[in-house]
Amino acid sequence: MFFIFLLYLTIISIIAIVLTIHDKNAARKQTWRVKERTLFLISVLGGSIAMLITMRLVRHKTQRKKFMIGIPLIIAIQLILVFAFSQRLTIRYFHISTNKINNRIKLALITDLHACDYGTGQYELIRSIEEEKPDVILLCGDIFDDKIMPNHTIELLEGVASKYPCYYVTGNHEFWSDRVDEFKDIFRSFGVKVLTGTSEILEIADEKVQISGIDDPDTDRYSSKALSYEEQMEGLKTSLEPGMFTIMMSHRPERITELLSLNPELVVSGHAHGGQWRIPYILENGLYAPHQGIFPKYTNGIYHFGDTKLIVSRGLARETTIVPRIFNRPELVMITIQGI
Repeated sequence: MFFIFLLYLTIISIIAIVLTIHDKNAARKQTWRVKERTLFLISVLGGSIAMLITMRLVRHKTQRKKFMIGIPLIIAIQLILVFAFSQRLTIRYFHISTNKINNRIKLALITDLHACDYGTGQYELIRSIEEEKPDVILLCGDIFDDKIMPNHTIELLEGVASKYPCYYVTGNHEFWSDRVDEFKDIFRSFGVKVLTGTSEILEIADEKVQISGIDDPDTDRYSSKALSYEEQMEGLKTSLEPGMFTIMMSHRPERITELLSLNPELVVSGHAHGGQWRIPYILENGLYAPHQGIFPKYTNGIYHFGDTKLIVSRGLARETTIVPRIFNRPELVMITIQGI
């Protein structure tokens, strides 16, 4: 996709250069001229930067304010739109301090992949993970999708599951697929720990932390082998080891209030897709999130609830979204837990 965009930009830029030089020569010879609206159209279609540079170099229309103001304005709008609608993967970092461990543990949080494509063999995503060198990977729901073929998710698992301890909880789309038990078995076949109201003790970097997880609440609406959401919550209340740093995986951030009774130090979630349409520094939580509605509270970033911190990822979905994300790039989240 990026190659196609680059090819298009190259072609439209060449057209802009050729038309600008032709119009300059035609003005000198007083022959057929390129219409001004045509020059502006080529600028709007992507040739604006090449056209402005060419006009400056050949000194063409530099005295015409409509061009010397209009084309830079077009460039500014185009740059804003490119940034606003960018679907390029970004990496976001969070740091948490605790007195319950002595060393450092680095977590990679992956949510809402929805089986989206990140290059051949998921190269872009896997390379980003490997460059960060996490100690553990948390797969926090909607890693598979209910409509998209599972190939890209399986490619991700093939690339990372044998290299890192991996933990998974379901999202709503995995239940919507009516294949949730099959998907869980796929995760298990790669050695991924599937958490269904259960906990695991992870020993890493000479430290022990507790990783707990619960199925998406849609376990109550769809047939599967999983226990009900309430039964899983009750199981967690009796199985958690006190005194350990606890990481709770729960796909839906709006469920944070009921998870606080478990006293986890860290809850990780996704589901909200960053609020879909964001305006940085103005509408940080976005316009809309499923199960939170308009102007949602918990969509991306870190939220504090006493001793508990909630980190919500904007997720990795891009081509599966019904409406395009605005100022809301898909993200891989890295969380460093540092002992004090």
